[in-house]
Amino acid sequence: MTSTTPSAEAAEFSGKTALVTGAARGIGKETVALLHARGAHVVAVDIRPGLDSLSAEFPGVVTVTGDVTAEETATRATGAAVDAFGGLDILVNNAGRTLNKPVTHTTAQDWDSVMAVNARGAFLFAREAFRAMEERGGGAIVSTGSYASTVGLPEGVVYSASKGALAQLTKVLALEGGPLGIRANLVAAGVVETDFLDTFRPDSRAYLASFAGAHPLGRVAQPREIAEVLCFLASPRSSFVTGAVLAADGGFTAA
Repeated sequence: MTSTTPSAEAAEFSGKTALVTGAARGIGKETVALLHARGAHVVAVDIRPGLDSLSAEFPGVVTVTGDVTAEETATRATGAAVDAFGGLDILVNNAGRTLNKPVTHTTAQDWDSVMAVNARGAFLFAREAFRAMEERGGGAIVSTGSYASTVGLPEGVVYSASKGALAQLTKVLALEGGPLGIRANLVAAGVVETDFLDTFRPDSRAYLASFAGAHPLGRVAQPREIAEVLCFLASPRSSFVTGAVLAADGGFTAA
């Protein structure tokens, strides 16, 4: 992971509190690193191992272990931000699951499990963050979406549907949040080289990297690149951007 040595951007999030889901690795961990390096207080949420090391690597980060599909996790994590830092300014809805199956092989359980993380979990955290941000006088909600938020993915019926739902959730949050000073945006990422598929493929990174040719840039993204876009949309630099589905897909959807 790239060093998070303070730079000219170190104060960008000074005094702000951010909550990041799916924070233990990949895009989530890189987002925690950038927010921390740029002055934010951070609450990191994940169900997987790896959270304990975040507190050691990034002093001051508060960790919450839990399932994002549970209402209790969303209320507990948001409460941790308020209790530890006095409020919540930024939510990064990054936790996600994928599934590659033809529609006729996709079970009802498959549908429910992916939708629960990608749509229900994002809704629960956005709802609780919305409440906290309304008390705070504003904030920014940013979600990690996919090119599948806007175009269909063969053998990805539930993943595409869930990411499409996330895009629509973002737009509604932007509409309701505008008068309250709450912005909501989504990063429609291309293929990113992570261990996202490690629950059913031992070669997750190599497999994902093999999709380089599908992107006009001729490569897949690194987690840090997507984290940078998430942080831009969470920052004052994007103060007039809300309701956007911002492609960071190496040109995948340009055709």
